Amino acid sequence: MPQPAQVTAAEISRLAGVTRATVSNWRRRHPDFPAPSGGTETSPAYDLEAVRAWLAARGQLPTASPADELRAALRASRADVTHRSRLLTLVVAASRVADSELTKVGGLSDDELSAWARQTSRSYASDIPGADDLTYRPGDAELIRTLLRCAAEEGAARALDVIAEGDLGDSKTSGAYRTPEPVADLMADLLAGPDEPYPGSVFDPGCGVGSLLLAAAARGARELFGQDIARLIAGQAAALLAVTAEGAKAQVRAGDSIRDDAFPTLVADAALCAPPYGNRDWGHEELTYDPRWLFGLPPKGEPELAWLQHCLAHLAPGGRAVLLMPPNAAARPSGRRVRAEMVRAGALRAVVALPVGVAPPLHVGLHLWLLERPHPQATLPSTVLLLDTDTVATSEDGPGGRATVNWPAVRAAVLGAWRDFDRHPDAFEPIPGTARAVPVIDLLDEAVDVTPARHVRAAPVPARPDELADLAYELRSRLRRAATGLVALGGGDTWSPTGATPLSWRHASVADLLRGDALTLLRAPASIRSSGPTGRHGDAPRTLTARDVVSRRPASGVAEEDPSDEDVTIRAGDVILPEMLHEGVATARVADARDAGHLLGRHLHLLRPDPTRLDPWFLAGFLAAEDNLNAASSGTSVVRVDPRRLRIPLLPLAEQRRYGHAFRQLHALRVAADIANRLADETARTLAAGLTGGALLPPDPPEGTR
Repeated sequence: MPQPAQVTAAEISRLAGVTRATVSNWRRRHPDFPAPSGGTETSPAYDLEAVRAWLAARGQLPTASPADELRAALRASRADVTHRSRLLTLVVAASRVADSELTKVGGLSDDELSAWARQTSRSYASDIPGADDLTYRPGDAELIRTLLRCAAEEGAARALDVIAEGDLGDSKTSGAYRTPEPVADLMADLLAGPDEPYPGSVFDPGCGVGSLLLAAAARGARELFGQDIARLIAGQAAALLAVTAEGAKAQVRAGDSIRDDAFPTLVADAALCAPPYGNRDWGHEELTYDPRWLFGLPPKGEPELAWLQHCLAHLAPGGRAVLLMPPNAAARPSGRRVRAEMVRAGALRAVVALPVGVAPPLHVGLHLWLLERPHPQATLPSTVLLLDTDTVATSEDGPGGRATVNWPAVRAAVLGAWRDFDRHPDAFEPIPGTARAVPVIDLLDEAVDVTPARHVRAAPVPARPDELADLAYELRSRLRRAATGLVALGGGDTWSPTGATPLSWRHASVADLLRGDALTLLRAPASIRSSGPTGRHGDAPRTLTARDVVSRRPASGVAEEDPSDEDVTIRAGDVILPEMLHEGVATARVADARDAGHLLGRHLHLLRPDPTRLDPWFLAGFLAAEDNLNAASSGTSVVRVDPRRLRIPLLPLAEQRRYGHAFRQLHALRVAADIANRLADETARTLAAGLTGGALLPPDPPEGTR
């Protein structure tokens, strides 16, 4: 007999459209709230039907969308990953049926509906990897009806998203990651210029869920070829391409692309790939004499160079590929020989350094390698474009001029430089500090290091002395204004002594305040995947990272397009504290209107005060006190803070606000100091570059110092 479906507190919050803190309050304050029916003591689970009945009785149960109903039906059926995979073929079949017809099918009897599902799905089974079991029983009828209703009302792509939830996540241990949509769009755009025909066939040997192939299809590719080692992920990609890439013919296969190439005779017009990183077990020993190694056998520790040559081997002469590569592939000594052969043969056309965190792994700045299969009769190119987006990656759009990633500027710089270089590679005008066409002979040294920063930043930033002089004057003027503001914030007010001895107060721990409902403590889910600068439009939610808090910058992490029901949304007035001390210190951040609506990242504690009882700036100031943090932390090399042990003075709200105003002033002082420090560094670097590059003369020394 099937077990009743259960839900967690996070799932209840999504079901009711409230926060998890509200669900916690319901559990404490309402004796009739359903008792746990499973789970653990720290993470209890509740009977879904009992919860729905309780919410409905209180008027807290919103009208469920078809996607919500499908999610609940999947939970109730307890469909595991394997069982869910057989639904992919049914979604593809449903996408080929008119919505009105799907509505009629939903009215069939259970036996008729399961028979219809079997018969309709069979035609598409060969196109979906993993679709081996197409057995639909009468007991699956309600799930099938819900699935068809979701496909009819919200689209087949939405139904696929729900089926894949929690099943097809990124594997950080294998080095395989999903390519964020903005990066996938940029890679696809690099395959052809605005006035050029788009490649007709595109190959991705590590396609994942098909992000890059979808981007290529949206730009006109008509034949799509993909392979992924994970059978279920390959099935998801095939299904998504089938229902989304209209007019394109897609073939997706499961298997190890390097060891077991599913398309050995394929010759495609172009390739896109974000290969898995750091997998040393890629087949080095068994593939020593493989004909795909056009530029030599990749060393065992250079799997990315194997993927790169695998892509080129499947291209027609003149065909192009764009790969998302780790930065160390541009400089590792073990790969020098292969890089040198690629440069000599004219296969490497450009390397683009992207900002840190625009795609996972988020702690490094990845590179885009633009490649071309050499044509036997073509003249070998004499230069390679190296482009570093660091100088265009930031914009001062945060409060107080704090910098964040400016993806539109990055995208425009990359596309503009590449298209100019592609049209006239020998006449490319360098972009100071950003892009250079580096002669091939200069790259063929002992290191064959194609890291853009090494070659681009070596050139003087301004092209002309008068331009540098104007830039230096502007920077010095901004520095003077910033210094004046810093002095104004640092002086003026009187900070009087309290008397002969310091004040002493009664204190309460955060744990006490949590028990008294004066505070709510929230953490991001452990499975959150977003921590890098966003590439979506400015209104999209982002993720506030620990680095953002420490650096006092706006939220910069990429957020999932379809947020999880466990995500924590930040509100103005929330107090956010890093989990770990950085260099022995920590800072508490008070969320403002710009933070509101973004998501809480990992390694952060969020304390949400009751505004009628606690002032957030007062709370933040005392939470971040050095002695308070030291008393509540533990560890040696990694020092973690237990927020429940932190102590707060018990003061009237009016007195709290007085202290809160002072802490707000200190925060403004720190922000002003950050701006002045950054401007001082930029001014000094620009003046030094002018002196060493021969564009500026040193000023006359003061009298008496000559």
